[in-house]
Amino acid sequence: MHPALAAVFVAACTLWNVAGLVAIARVRRGSARLSSAPSAPVSVLKPLNGADEDLEQNLRSFFEQDQAELELIFGLTSANDPALPIVTLLAREYPNVRCRIVVHEGSSALNPKVRNLLGMLPHATHDLLLISDSNVRAPRHYVRELATLHQSPGAGIVTNLFAGSGERTLGAALENVQLNGFVAAGSALPTLSGDAAVIGKSTLFSRAELDRLGGLSRLSCVLAEDFVLGKMFENAGQRVLIAPTVLESPNRELSLRAAFARHLRWSMLRWRLRPLAALLEPVTSPLAMLPFAYCLFGQCAWLWLLALLAVRDLGGWVLLRGWGNAWLPVLLGPLRELAAPFAWLFGMFKRHVSWRGQRLRLSSGTLLYAEHPKQR
Repeated sequence: MHPALAAVFVAACTLWNVAGLVAIARVRRGSARLSSAPSAPVSVLKPLNGADEDLEQNLRSFFEQDQAELELIFGLTSANDPALPIVTLLAREYPNVRCRIVVHEGSSALNPKVRNLLGMLPHATHDLLLISDSNVRAPRHYVRELATLHQSPGAGIVTNLFAGSGERTLGAALENVQLNGFVAAGSALPTLSGDAAVIGKSTLFSRAELDRLGGLSRLSCVLAEDFVLGKMFENAGQRVLIAPTVLESPNRELSLRAAFARHLRWSMLRWRLRPLAALLEPVTSPLAMLPFAYCLFGQCAWLWLLALLAVRDLGGWVLLRGWGNAWLPVLLGPLRELAAPFAWLFGMFKRHVSWRGQRLRLSSGTLLYAEHPKQR
């Protein structure tokens, strides 16, 4: 192996992982930006589908927001959804919070989340919309911080990083190591560099501006609706900002199979959104680049490997959720490295996704096509 080639791969891997941690640190370095003046009113859209882990606690954190003008809109596409009694009880517990529960038949959108959102949207009364997934928990200042940041010059979307937490199973622990390291860096670094990589657990934007760009219906037939939404605003010359507050995303009882399926789907998205970047993804893996490091450093390559794993997995974990259970990324980071190539490889060739009971074919740009029974 030519030393110069080895040096290029090792340098690229080192730079990416260090820069990713720096990007997370840069986001976290900002303090909560709160205005003393009342911020613009916000409509929070919460699409619900089933009783997620800790759903009651997650939703309760939105009823306790300190945003002055706030309405919560919960959308369900079935009156039998187990989330309905949970959110109904919370609405009764907080009668002073403006809340609307919308049970609807959904739209014709192939993307299940967008299908739900389109049914909820007519019930929102404010211009500022915050799409927030049901599996996140937020501090009291969260909505007010996002509304304040949206007043920044040129701001189009304000989003957040999130930290996986609460692991009780091996699958959940591996998921949280992945989220707090590779995923967080992969969102923060491109976004801060001007190439928005929005993860849709939290996105605040102007409804009027979205309508000017074509409306929510433009996302009906894409699986990566969050990424495409970010690109819509970015391509219109507007900034995508990451708020300093980190949201908590509890992952407690996730199985190994479910964790792998989730990251296989994300791998499929990356292959179809950015094929070249996906092809180069192994360059970001310290384990995959170990042979090149061994060519340069000999036995010291193992120290290089451990150092980069610590930078990415332990560093991201500590920055996003502190030192609690920090032994997990140290122990499971290498295991995550062994599993990641399988999701990367299968994601290249896998063409179908099964999401919320629906089998869909995935094409370039994450375009979705309904598969008829005779095509199976």
